[in-house]
Amino acid sequence: MHEATEKVISAMSKAFSDVDFAPSPLVDRGDAPAGAEQIYVRVPAERLLDVMRFLRNDAACAFEQLCDLTCVDYLDFPKARDRYGVTYSLLSLSRNHRIWVKCFVNDPNPEVPSVTGIWAGAEWLEREVWDLFGVRFADHPDLRRIVTWEEFEAHPLRKDYPLRGRGERENYKVLTRESR
Repeated sequence: MHEATEKVISAMSKAFSDVDFAPSPLVDRGDAPAGAEQIYVRVPAERLLDVMRFLRNDAACAFEQLCDLTCVDYLDFPKARDRYGVTYSLLSLSRNHRIWVKCFVNDPNPEVPSVTGIWAGAEWLEREVWDLFGVRFADHPDLRRIVTWEEFEAHPLRKDYPLRGRGERENYKVLTRESR
């Protein structure tokens, strides 16, 4: 593990001694040089906002930028204990290090707190995850669909979504060149 990442995880562990962050490689690559692997930590949903504020505000961490926020559906994934992993990619420009934070949630109502109060740029990213995966973000200022339409009842990036869709084209008139 890179020295800067070790310092971040050490600072997190001291500040949140009750949380098992379980640091792990983001991608398990046997050919990665020592210290070059990318690390993620697990954070329970009920502690997410506290940990994220700490990661942004603590001098040793200083993660000023939320680079990305996405989700993975672990349905039928070998050894997966949870269905959804909401993943946050954080970057410290001032300290030149990065870390990934994963928050795991499950059906029937997957929900994590919104981090828009910490990083305003999370607004659209959280809307996209809500729209495509169905993970809700509590206290989001404007949680509307961003890719599909409001009346659409499914979440198309879930692994149990049918490959041919759920009839989303049946209620619309087919337009051809001749129908102009």
